[in-house]
Amino acid sequence: MQKSLKGKTVLITGGSRGLGAVMAETLADHGADVAISYAASAEKAEAVVEKLKAKGVRALAIQSDQADLSSAKPLINSVIAEFGKLDILVNNAGIAIQGHMVDDPGLDEEKYNRQWQVNVMGSIANTRAAAPKLADGGRIIFIGSLLGERVPLRGVADYAGTKAAITGYARGIARDLGPRNITVNVVQPGAMPTDMNKDVADHLPPLETFLDMHPIRRFATLEEVAETVCFLAGPHGGYITGETINVAGGIGI
Repeated sequence: MQKSLKGKTVLITGGSRGLGAVMAETLADHGADVAISYAASAEKAEAVVEKLKAKGVRALAIQSDQADLSSAKPLINSVIAEFGKLDILVNNAGIAIQGHMVDDPGLDEEKYNRQWQVNVMGSIANTRAAAPKLADGGRIIFIGSLLGERVPLRGVADYAGTKAAITGYARGIARDLGPRNITVNVVQPGAMPTDMNKDVADHLPPLETFLDMHPIRRFATLEEVAETVCFLAGPHGGYITGETINVAGGIGI
């Protein structure tokens, strides 16, 4: 494989499992040194780090709870202390709280509010902390969701709102950081085979009905999403900024 990211340092938030872990491995395959953050699962995070090191790159796991906005600056500082720089920030960490309608008397406001704190304010805090220190010509990539653009289901208003907010924010900072040749984009997957999606599967339509909504009648693979991120992070993605790229099998077209 061509090492198009050799010499680059990447931070992936929420990199201990699911899409985050696959992105970490894929970026390492392309030659990048990789730091991942994790909230609680130190054992899983260290297992990812060992896989990355086996690929011949430098790797580091950093405990950082994105719900705590004060953790953002120490996270970025830890990456730079270890690697000397930061070229690519992948804002991946997030949670999915779904299944209640907005008029449901049983809606747990505390859980839903925490979703906004983690998905939106946590990502913003990380971006603000990284932006002054990100290398010129660098990349910021947010992992959004197709639900931030199209909402074919009930009970996902808050989750969809968090992802839509990130899209608007990304476009704004693409303007701010463009003079430094830093690109800012959002990758919007549809349904993927992750633990987080399994946790909300009870709120989806029956599987066959859900797949019928897709022109390409299957879920995205984690590798497909990860390779899209690699393209945006790499040398051929330098003139794409302020965009959302859907990896969702055409649902909603």
